[in-house]
Amino acid sequence: MKTRTLFTCAISLVVGTLGTSCGTSDTTVSPQRWVLTISDEFDGEDGAPPSPELWNIETGYGFEDSGWGNDEWQLYTDSTDNVRQEGGNLVITALCEADPCGKRDGTITSARITTQNLFEQEYGRFEARIRLPEGAGLWAAFWMLGANVEEVGWPASGEIDIMENVGRQPERVLATVHGPGYSAGNSISNWLDLPDGETFADDFHFFAVEWDPSRITFSVDGQVQDGVVVGGEVYSIVRSANVTGLDGEWVFNNEFFVILNLAVGGTLGGSVDDTAFPAEVLVDYVRIFERAP
Repeated sequence: MKTRTLFTCAISLVVGTLGTSCGTSDTTVSPQRWVLTISDEFDGEDGAPPSPELWNIETGYGFEDSGWGNDEWQLYTDSTDNVRQEGGNLVITALCEADPCGKRDGTITSARITTQNLFEQEYGRFEARIRLPEGAGLWAAFWMLGANVEEVGWPASGEIDIMENVGRQPERVLATVHGPGYSAGNSISNWLDLPDGETFADDFHFFAVEWDPSRITFSVDGQVQDGVVVGGEVYSIVRSANVTGLDGEWVFNNEFFVILNLAVGGTLGGSVDDTAFPAEVLVDYVRIFERAP
């Protein structure tokens, strides 16, 4: 697997304080043995939905039709036009059935799946191999929420965005954490850019987070092979001290569940270009590990 130098730049917004840093990252993920706890290789029959034993398919406009709290445009459905297994991948497709495409009027459909109440884990390595789409207004994500979100609400539950990508910046992925005192526009967020005009729409890439009791480490293009991470670039590390030192609350000490989705528009997706459709997120696999004893 190729190892390369990637350009990273970070913006951290915590309790109204802005800090920035830019540079190159050539840090290889440190050797650590991992044991697989669960995986989905998406090798089901072509056209079949994802396994109901692991994935819920969420539908609707979300949060009383507000666009999931982000002013998103799309209607999530359980149609296999929007979410299915095909060719050994999970395929999440955003479609527009009108010209022009409208905001929460049913003309844009897509999909969002979660492991809530089916699989939840505290700490470990969460890894997926994904190919992203390109186009203004698209907003793809591989992320996690605290399993207690329905009891304590957000951001008290905590949120770990392993990978977010907006289609107008196909060369860039974001790694973000949200919690009490550092959420939404005040989240802790870092980004990584591919070099030399490459984009995340060109090919599959590996996205991962290694989550420990007091540290969350984000990387791209490292893969667990025979229990050890091979290759990869670490581009963001968030420590509990970063949060508590700024009067935030570290809430990453309970089980979380996994989410995969392709949103359209909204606070991060931005203006929508009708030519972006159809748009596909391809997920080769999702694998979740625990540290070996």
